[in-house]
Amino acid sequence: MATVYEWTGKNSAGEAEKGEITAESREAVQMQLKGKGITPSMIKPKEKKKFSFGGGGKASDKDIVVFTRQFSVMIDAGLPLVQALDVISGQAENPVMRRVLGVIKNDVEGGATFADALKKHPNVFTDLYANMVAAGEAGGILDTILNRLAAYMEKAAKLKKQIKGAMVYPITISTIAVFVVSIILIVVVPVFEDMFSSLGGTLPMPTRIVVAFSNFMKVYWWACGLGVFGAIQALKAFRRTEKGKFVTDTIALKIPIMGDLIRKVSVSKFTRTMGTLTSSGVPILEGLDITARTAGNKVIEYAVLDVKAAVSEGKTLAEPLKASGVFPDMVVHMIAIGEQTGALDTMMAKIADFYDDEVDNAVNGLTAAMEPMMMVFLGGSVGFIIVAMYLPIFKLITLI
Repeated sequence: MATVYEWTGKNSAGEAEKGEITAESREAVQMQLKGKGITPSMIKPKEKKKFSFGGGGKASDKDIVVFTRQFSVMIDAGLPLVQALDVISGQAENPVMRRVLGVIKNDVEGGATFADALKKHPNVFTDLYANMVAAGEAGGILDTILNRLAAYMEKAAKLKKQIKGAMVYPITISTIAVFVVSIILIVVVPVFEDMFSSLGGTLPMPTRIVVAFSNFMKVYWWACGLGVFGAIQALKAFRRTEKGKFVTDTIALKIPIMGDLIRKVSVSKFTRTMGTLTSSGVPILEGLDITARTAGNKVIEYAVLDVKAAVSEGKTLAEPLKASGVFPDMVVHMIAIGEQTGALDTMMAKIADFYDDEVDNAVNGLTAAMEPMMMVFLGGSVGFIIVAMYLPIFKLITLI
């Protein structure tokens, strides 16, 4: 039965080519390509597109870490690459991970390197992952590199979890505050309004403000919800542009307390990523390029790209880092010492460990600062409405 095969290779002039051939077997494809003067580097059956509901899910960080740990152990134990991939893909619980690993196994069987096979799945394996694997394959230390990758991903996941945890409290309190205030304005205030209208006279200014806002909410509550939804969508659309992301990331870095936390997270991520790439044998310029793309903040990304441009011109890493004004002086000095002593990767790891602790402290500080602020906001909002509703009653009692 004829099968459609995808191939890549080089022609007699040394130029890269790729295409598809329908043939009975892989050997038949090789014969056809040989007749055209093409030396194939990869031949594999074309993957059939499958219809799926809901986009087919995705592979989580935990799935990738588990795969990396298992794969490292198998490679260290001496199992061939294809056999290790076959075993792990067969027992993977996540269907997306199982499918991707199956495709990677077929690519490696077809002659592709493990790193090249990974690069075809950027939604699962990042550039950092693929480039570190490439360095591991070139240096013959793939198991060591995989261990480093797993450790890096575990620490990155822990950092992400800390940030998400810090956001839970303020979001919860804000949601409760909006809900409580909305109920009071829509349900409770109209009862008082009916009572005041029967008394006649002029209401105090705070009461009139609350009553007017209550009337607006009763009629246009849908507009408020639509306005909030529209503002969020507009912000998302703005952040999808290069300029929008840079502007919002710049503002984020200047927010009191929160901006300091974002900066510390960025420094930790930069040093951890660069240290891991450098210790794995990835060239420094390539490492800076990968680090910039995975920074998660446009201000940091542009700063790192400027550093890369300066390093390519022969400068040290510390000089442009200091000139960027984004990285703290302590980080710059420690990196300079690392360059001078030839232990840049070790120094980067130490900086990352230090800033991981700093992030812990910053998260605790943020939580401690947000708690009283949120309580004051909630108590102040509800308190103002209650006082505004009782002012006419106090005025009436005084007149009597």
